[in-house]
Amino acid sequence: MQNNVRALLIQSAKTAGCVELAMLETMIAQEAGVIFDIQRYSIHDGPGIRTTVFVKGCPIRCPWCANPESQRLAPEIEHFRDRCAHCLHCAGICPTTAITESDGEIRLDRDACNMCGRCSEECPADAMKVVGMKATVGEILLILEKDRLFYERSGGGITLSGGEPAAQPEFCAALLRACKSRGFHTAIQTTAHQTWELLYPIITNTDLVLLDIKIMDRALHAKVLGVPNDLILANAQRMVATNKATVVIRVPVVPGYNGSIQELQGIVDFASHIGVREVHLLPYHRLGESKYYGLGRHYELAGQRPPTDSDCRELIKRLQKHDVVVSVGA
Repeated sequence: MQNNVRALLIQSAKTAGCVELAMLETMIAQEAGVIFDIQRYSIHDGPGIRTTVFVKGCPIRCPWCANPESQRLAPEIEHFRDRCAHCLHCAGICPTTAITESDGEIRLDRDACNMCGRCSEECPADAMKVVGMKATVGEILLILEKDRLFYERSGGGITLSGGEPAAQPEFCAALLRACKSRGFHTAIQTTAHQTWELLYPIITNTDLVLLDIKIMDRALHAKVLGVPNDLILANAQRMVATNKATVVIRVPVVPGYNGSIQELQGIVDFASHIGVREVHLLPYHRLGESKYYGLGRHYELAGQRPPTDSDCRELIKRLQKHDVVVSVGA
């Protein structure tokens, strides 16, 4: 990811004719954050063609999270087992001997790893990657400007995702403010689990909030996700009341956790109560499962059955509220 972003930066700077050292030094001095991906030509994170900036760090631990590499704020190493040639070059160059082989498997001692990145830089099979890099607002803007024409013609723009954008509030507020000053449509995907004082500057520069509400029952929310939902629900009401952004509630539908009609109806009722007019159901999928193993973590939902199209159609039929449109999102 780091090499990809740097390559885009240099290419964008050359295109804009601004490769002077003074300007690059100014960019480095700007507000910076830790990101782990920039996805161009995205069509599922808001209207039109968008660029999605994925921010690291999240205070919530969803067992079904499809981006576990987003949860921790600091950069970390991901090992792609299916690419690994077992040449042990990484073990030979690791300065802290954090990489070894045992029973035919590459082992990474993450406590011993000093995140020097040499294994990622020199792996001939591209099987070791540093996930996460520091980037300034200026650096990201140069990348975003490359697709301005696509945003304007499609009604698209910029989306901040993660992780949780509000986990890096100053950085995300600065980035969104800069995007708005350039006329970009802005969106965020958020759980809203942050103090209102830090969340409000983000909302004021956001056109569309894609708000994740996962579980309405307070005790169940705390048990499954590690935190109660009081702050999330209070912030949802505040966001709608400010009238600064359009709020759409999105619900990951995970059988056995929040897939019951009672739980989902509670979310739809809450949406109606606070004045949200759209609820998108996001069927659980297992596309992120391999990432857990690459990060040296256990995947709790191994074997979990995703809801079928038929399941989702039945849910929509049964979820009723005259002033809320319920649909299946991407």
